[in-house]
Amino acid sequence: MAKPFLILQLRPEAEASDSEYHAILRKGGLREDQAHRIRLDQEDLPKGLDLSAYCGVIVGGGPGCVSDAPEDKSDIEARIETAVLSLMPQISEADLPFLGCCYGIGILGKQLDGDVSKVAFGEPVGTSECTTTAEGLADPLLVGVPRQFQAFVGHKEALQSLPDGCTHLVASPTCPFQMIRFGQNVYATQFHPEADGAGFETRINIYKHRGYFPPEAADDLIAMCRAADVHAPERILRNFVARYLAD
Repeated sequence: MAKPFLILQLRPEAEASDSEYHAILRKGGLREDQAHRIRLDQEDLPKGLDLSAYCGVIVGGGPGCVSDAPEDKSDIEARIETAVLSLMPQISEADLPFLGCCYGIGILGKQLDGDVSKVAFGEPVGTSECTTTAEGLADPLLVGVPRQFQAFVGHKEALQSLPDGCTHLVASPTCPFQMIRFGQNVYATQFHPEADGAGFETRINIYKHRGYFPPEAADDLIAMCRAADVHAPERILRNFVARYLAD
C-alpha cells in the first residue's frame, strides 16, 4: 500500500475542521485513503510516530498564535501547539516534505528561532495581492501559478523577517513573507492554499467573535469572499501532493 499524507488539524471547531480537511483533499487531488487525518484537539499524536511512513505532512490553520504569551493560550491551544512543534525538529533536520498553511508558517518560524509576532504584517480577513519572487519562479510548488495572484488571508501574527536557511518564494505589499521554503522540502504559506469562497464563508461565520474583524462586518466579508477570484493558490497544494505522492 502506498504511503499516505499525514494531515494535522489544529481547529477545535468541528465544522471548520471538517471543511478544511475536505478542501485539502479536494484541492490537493487526494482520496481519503491517501490521507491520515489527526485532529489534535481530539487526539494525541501516536507515541513513536514514524514520519517516514508518510509521503509528507500537511498542517492546516487554526485560531491560535504561537507568539501569544503562554498564559494567554487556552489549554487546548497550548496542547495543539506543543504537539505540532514536537515534530518540527525531525521535519526540519531531515528535510521531510512539509506544507504548513497559515498557522503553519508561525510553527515553522518558531522552530527556526525566527521572529514571529503581531508587531506588523497581520492581515484582516480578505484577499491579499501576492507576487512570486525570482526564487519562487524556479520552485516546483509554484509551477503553473501566475506571477501575481490573489489568495485568502486572515491572521494576527506574521514573520517579521526571513528565518535563517529559508528561501523567500511569495510576497505581498501587506505581508512580505507569504510563502517560504526551508531546505528543499519544508514549505509554509501565510495564505490559505486550500481556501475558496465557500470555505472562507464557513470560517467567517465560525470565527466572527475571535477578534479577526468586527462581528457586524461578517456579511460584508462573506459578500467579498463570494465575489473574489481566488483559484491560483490551490495549485500549490496540488503541486505539493503531486511532487511527493508515493507510487
